[in-house]
Amino acid sequence: MFYGLATHKLETGGLEFEHTLQDIQTLNEEARKGTYDVTAISFHAYAYVADKYALLPHGASIGDNYGPILVANEELDPADLSTVTIAVPGTLTSAFLALSIHTPNFKYEVVPFDQIIEAVTERRCDAGLLIHEGQLFYQDLGLRKVLDLGEWWHEHTNGLPLPMGGNAIRRDLGEETIREVSKLLKESIRYSLDNREDALAYAMQFARDMDAALADQFVGMWVNELTLDYGERGREAVRRLLSEGYERGIIPHQVDIQFVT
Repeated sequence: MFYGLATHKLETGGLEFEHTLQDIQTLNEEARKGTYDVTAISFHAYAYVADKYALLPHGASIGDNYGPILVANEELDPADLSTVTIAVPGTLTSAFLALSIHTPNFKYEVVPFDQIIEAVTERRCDAGLLIHEGQLFYQDLGLRKVLDLGEWWHEHTNGLPLPMGGNAIRRDLGEETIREVSKLLKESIRYSLDNREDALAYAMQFARDMDAALADQFVGMWVNELTLDYGERGREAVRRLLSEGYERGIIPHQVDIQFVT
């Protein structure tokens, strides 16, 4: 998404961008401290920083009838998830929130997102919640799909996509700067989509030895036209996810969601 900015392909006027690479759980925690002016964030985590940050309309990862996948070594009925221990990538992730809406009060262990498959195959956990490219090759390792949360959410909400993460910007930067940053982020995403091969080659240096074809397939799932602007349907999905989290007692307060326009 940030290839255009990170490689200085775009004119940014008086703004300078410094890029920091962190896993999503770390970014969620740093957002609670207000560390970064602009940050990728799980929509679940946004519930706890809405007083500091507004949501940008660009850069969201939204699964339309697909999403995080729960896997196990053996066949497992989704109705029985409360009886097993599940490896999760972090309690502030949207995947954790969606699973908590589906199955209240399940047992879990927080595991780094890129170690969850290993935790399941080595039977340290009964099941694992995959938010990374393991969604595409877990079957090659002999794992079974228990539940696709995106498919479940689509049915549960009568057709809404499942919003995973987006970009947030500090409210105290002021309206003029916020709008300029928003414009540049959209230009960067558009530049990457228009120069997909080059952007993918850039991204591969951060891809943990991922096969290029697999990376291209994964990017196609999570960086697309909805990423440019998730529109009213995407906004409604964010509202629904956070409101259900509140109604079910997972999020302790109603969330004041502010979308930058």
